[in-house]
Amino acid sequence: MPKMTFGSREREHVRRYTRYYGTKGDAGPSISHYALTHYKEWEKMIEEWQTPILQNSSLPSWYKSALFNELYFVADGGTVWVELPEDSDISGGLRSKDGGLPGQPHIVKEYGRFAYLEGQEYRMYNTYDVHFYASFALIMLWPKLALSLQYDIAGSVVQHDPTERLNLMSGHCSPVKTRNVVPHDIGDPDDEPWLRVNAYMIHDTADWKDLNLKFVLHVYRDYHLTQDTQYLKDMWPICQAVMKTEMKFDKDGDGLIENSGYADQTYDGWSVTGPSAYCGGLWLASVCVMCKMARLLNSDSVYEYYQDVLKRGSEAFDKLLWNGNYYNYDSSGRSLSNSVMSDQCAGHWFLRASGLGDDDDDEFQHKVCSALQTVFRLNVMCFGDGQMGAVNGMRPEGMPDRSSVQSDEVWVGVVYGLAATMIHEGMLKEGLHTAEGCYRTVWEHLGMAFQTPEAYSEKGIYRSLAYMRPLSIWAMQLALDNLMSWLKRTAINKSMCLIF
Repeated sequence: MPKMTFGSREREHVRRYTRYYGTKGDAGPSISHYALTHYKEWEKMIEEWQTPILQNSSLPSWYKSALFNELYFVADGGTVWVELPEDSDISGGLRSKDGGLPGQPHIVKEYGRFAYLEGQEYRMYNTYDVHFYASFALIMLWPKLALSLQYDIAGSVVQHDPTERLNLMSGHCSPVKTRNVVPHDIGDPDDEPWLRVNAYMIHDTADWKDLNLKFVLHVYRDYHLTQDTQYLKDMWPICQAVMKTEMKFDKDGDGLIENSGYADQTYDGWSVTGPSAYCGGLWLASVCVMCKMARLLNSDSVYEYYQDVLKRGSEAFDKLLWNGNYYNYDSSGRSLSNSVMSDQCAGHWFLRASGLGDDDDDEFQHKVCSALQTVFRLNVMCFGDGQMGAVNGMRPEGMPDRSSVQSDEVWVGVVYGLAATMIHEGMLKEGLHTAEGCYRTVWEHLGMAFQTPEAYSEKGIYRSLAYMRPLSIWAMQLALDNLMSWLKRTAINKSMCLIF
């Protein structure tokens, strides 16, 4: 089956393996022969990849199972991997005003286009707010595919589709795609992905506060892990464009964006008003990496601009959201504004994964650790007898936030990201315990092996089987790798001190 079409049947797509086996559809014997003569080599390579982790006695068995077995979704998530047509331009012939993005990037031409569904029930390709979590599996194991996906997202940023469409939640109409905004997804497999993006119809995602920020954080993390300077240069104008768009959400000019009062981010059923822990933290982390990228690319004026924003925004974030123990859910002053959100340190998590965040002042580091300890004490240990992971929202008195269906859920992929953040901050025991609760609940108690859901509740009710976000468990492996490297460096430094 070398060729495929999506539901609209407008375009014929050629699978990437056809560059080796042709497009006639007669390569079954050749493919089978190749597999039968190479499978021993493949098995050896798989063993070499897995053995260091499987034989590491300091890692628990459940973690080894989750780490490798959650990768089922990379292949089983409605996945497509196709060649880029010779006449294609990933941005539709458009460019940001600063240029920078080639029509056919080398990585996309060489490694093809890759897309996977948000979930087998949530039928959208490369859902970006969720890919933010899942992307760790790609960037660590198939980095060229991760970068190729990023180029496709970047190409869609500059596009505009003025077609008016009804948003199901508000009942209002808005354009399908707004220029200089990151899309929610690159399309529905029953339509024509890449050609028509934003299959999501619940909200107008041009008003979402997290998508642009997640793109910027992706870019720097990917650069940090691959050291691909050309990629960084290509993405820099797109980063500037989406951050300029994002700046309009700082309505009072204090350097910190505000949420709109409805569910305008990945928690699309949990409303948030004013500056918030989740989006505010992502904003500050994005501003931080803009400063870092500006330095790397010798853009002094951009650096100075975002340094000023970072200083003012950090002060506002602390003043409006820090309560002495953790960051409040939002700053609206509502009765539930001081709920404890398990994902409140998501921005700091990406900074740590990008090799940043360890040179902050001691006061800020203390606040991050205090917030994570509060999450562990309340969202983890006061929920499901401390054996079900971390609930998204928890009240300070130790009861789940039941203001929405999503605040009362555990999101498996969020929990793995939370666990990675804890490990980055030296909370290894707490991080492993937090993640273990999800694994035991899904793979053992609910019996959902190889169909990990997006969410479940304390009563065992689940939502959206076979979901993208739990691939974030590879963020835990990155955190563990970094922890081991730090321990080795520390041991060397101690040895040097003893010698001298």
